[in-house]
Amino acid sequence: MKTIVVYYSRKGSNSFLAKKIASRLSCDMEAIRPRINVFALFLMRIHAGIRPLKHDIGSYDRVIMVGPIWMGMFVPPLRSFLRRYGSQIRKLVFVTCCGSTYDKKDEKFGHGHVFREVGEIMGEKLDLTQAFPVGLVLPDEQKEDPDAFMKTHLNEENFRGEIAERFEAFMKKVG
Repeated sequence: MKTIVVYYSRKGSNSFLAKKIASRLSCDMEAIRPRINVFALFLMRIHAGIRPLKHDIGSYDRVIMVGPIWMGMFVPPLRSFLRRYGSQIRKLVFVTCCGSTYDKKDEKFGHGHVFREVGEIMGEKLDLTQAFPVGLVLPDEQKEDPDAFMKTHLNEENFRGEIAERFEAFMKKVG
């Protein structure tokens, strides 16, 4: 199955995941690049679009889109990507490194809302969603600390234990 990993990452955790997935699948990868500073626009709820991709999305059997969820919301670069390329996508997998935990995924800031929204946008083309909460790499005493969440980024040193196990299970599904 010809696959491409496309990603948007502001702080690096989702870039780390995208590179890890693309490396394991030995597939193409490309960054989604916003036209302007997205975070400032996100706070103002303004949508400015993305720059065109170099790869032809329609030539792939599967697109793995990797990106963050901010405050329980679908981020503008990912939304722009689906608006621009959604009709060309045959099969979509959405992966995120986020702050919400599995047990709180359906609360106000949870990733479950975004997964449902992507499902509404993509319909039957959405094949799989997977969250990798950053809390999985934090020590137990920091799991409820919002500052620790904001300061922690995925990397080779902390990608161990439960998050690595979940990643392996994910790779078996997509591999």
